[in-house]
Amino acid sequence: MPDIPWSTPTPAAPGAEVYVMASRFETATLTGAVRFFLKAPGIIRQMRRAPGAHGVALRARVLRRTFLTLSAWEDRDALYRFARSEPHRSSSRAASAYMRESVFTYWTVPATELPLGWAEAERRLAEQEAGR
Repeated sequence: MPDIPWSTPTPAAPGAEVYVMASRFETATLTGAVRFFLKAPGIIRQMRRAPGAHGVALRARVLRRTFLTLSAWEDRDALYRFARSEPHRSSSRAASAYMRESVFTYWTVPATELPLGWAEAERRLAEQEAGR
């Protein structure tokens, strides 16, 4: 399954620090993975229009029932405003019924490091999961 590559909805100011979130979702069933995957394009579109969004990417491994997200935000509040808005809010609540596991990690980087790569996100997610 192809990834949705990094896109930059609103470029960050060159000297800014940006707030980064990486997530890994694993569904309990293949049906859950298909449901998650079908909702993903709408959520990505929402992120691309969200105030304060500086970057977004998705890595979908439907047959493995695993999805990775990577996003950069103006600040933590911009990320939280997005998470509480529709359709993300109701989609994430519905997804909880078929999720096996979710891992989240957050950090900041200088805007000059955008776009972000998957290697750093996956390393940080592995560290977060090991620290549970």
